[in-house]
Amino acid sequence: MSDAPRRTIKSFILRQGRLTHGQQRALEEQWPIFGIDYEARPLDLKALFGNDQPVILEIGFGNGESLLQMAAENPEQNFIGIEVHRPGVGHLLHLIQQQGIQNLRVMNHDAIDILQNQIPEHSLSRVQLYFPDPWHKKKHNKRRIVQPAFLDTLAKLLRTDGKIHFATDWEPYAEQMMATLEQHPLFENSQPAGQFTPKPDYRPETKFERRGQRLGHGVWDLIFTVRHK
Repeated sequence: MSDAPRRTIKSFILRQGRLTHGQQRALEEQWPIFGIDYEARPLDLKALFGNDQPVILEIGFGNGESLLQMAAENPEQNFIGIEVHRPGVGHLLHLIQQQGIQNLRVMNHDAIDILQNQIPEHSLSRVQLYFPDPWHKKKHNKRRIVQPAFLDTLAKLLRTDGKIHFATDWEPYAEQMMATLEQHPLFENSQPAGQFTPKPDYRPETKFERRGQRLGHGVWDLIFTVRHK
């Protein structure tokens, strides 16, 4: 997959906050156990987890609490979380150690590099992208991660009948996601054409989401299934 086209515009701005003592300690002590270093070659997922359970990958897990909850509630599945902000990575590693979670691994690198170079083709059962930066100004819309080339990459990585699950609280972005997915030849809506998906029980509400709901924000979920040719 190293010959995949590289993206030149990043969909995030790296603003590294200060690490707490607990986050720094978790990074030092737990990263060698639960962290995955970036290398431009495919991972051996079976060796990584010690089993061949379905693998779910989440892009941009924030503080990691909702991802941890999913891993804890679904021990029959394996989870990989990607996050570029080190405080969030440190926080999740601390929670993993604290709660004894074994089916979750963490990556701290640009998701596009990881997807293009490190995730084996046809290896994922689901890709999750919850509340990505909406880049709400029109001149910044090109920075949104959900673009046709991004979907091309995900289609290669998903198993037969694998799914993508996106969620956003920014309605114009939800509409763009829907239009982009509906037009893509390799994805099929889990709902009737053009309709969003009711929030599934497996996706926990995040603090960010609950705060938005208190402010009157809506939330739109999209679940699409890959259709391999």
